[in-house]
Amino acid sequence: MKQIYVLICLLLCGCRIGAPEELLVCADPNNLPFSNRAGEGFENRIVQLVAKDLGRDIRYVWWAQRRGYVRNTLGEAKCDLWPGVAAGVEMVATTRPYYRSSYMFVTRVQDKLSGLTLDDPRLASRKLGVQLVGDDAMNTPPAHALARRSLTRNVAGFMLYGDYRQPNPPTAIVEAVADGRIDIGLVWGPLAGWFAKHSRVPLRLEPVTPWLDDAQWPMVYEVSMGVRKDEPALKLEIERSLDRNASRIADILESYGLPDLADHS
Repeated sequence: MKQIYVLICLLLCGCRIGAPEELLVCADPNNLPFSNRAGEGFENRIVQLVAKDLGRDIRYVWWAQRRGYVRNTLGEAKCDLWPGVAAGVEMVATTRPYYRSSYMFVTRVQDKLSGLTLDDPRLASRKLGVQLVGDDAMNTPPAHALARRSLTRNVAGFMLYGDYRQPNPPTAIVEAVADGRIDIGLVWGPLAGWFAKHSRVPLRLEPVTPWLDDAQWPMVYEVSMGVRKDEPALKLEIERSLDRNASRIADILESYGLPDLADHS
């Protein structure tokens, strides 16, 4: 009788018996190669893999990845998971890293500009492109590195967020290399790899070195998944899933053209 009573209560309250628990994922709907509303990004695919492994359904909370992103998503408990965040950031609890990447020099193969470093004299005579966040104190490490070397007159800035009215706004800097508006782009690795893979012009990618500039501007980052700090059990679940699916995740990242840093060591 007790089991029947519980069953009737569940039906009356509208609960779905045996329904999978939802995994609320905060993601940008227009940010390839990471994520988009159509589920075409590598973060979409990896989250799908993890959710299936955990026996959960995915429900996305779409939010443009701008300043205030964490405050308006995880910070307000609107979602459980941020699929791509630098390992160790203080705002959230981060899992073990599931990939590592670097800012890359992106050049046209035909220009034969291999072997570049931040101290290469060729930079002074070439048109450069760098990703910008906006306020100088918050700019990308390559932007700070070029400014420190007084390489600003021949630099064009490309907003990291781009024109959000267009699809895949971060692609602008790679397109500028391909069509000759700039000679060298300093671009975050996953963006560089994905858009170079689909470029109509053959492009060369090499890591920006030195990997740590002026003892404060790293060019290499490890990337994790982030959860709220009050969800240690979820963090552990996701970490275990990342471990179980490590080889499949590596295959996904490779298929999206993420640069393999081991090839440049």
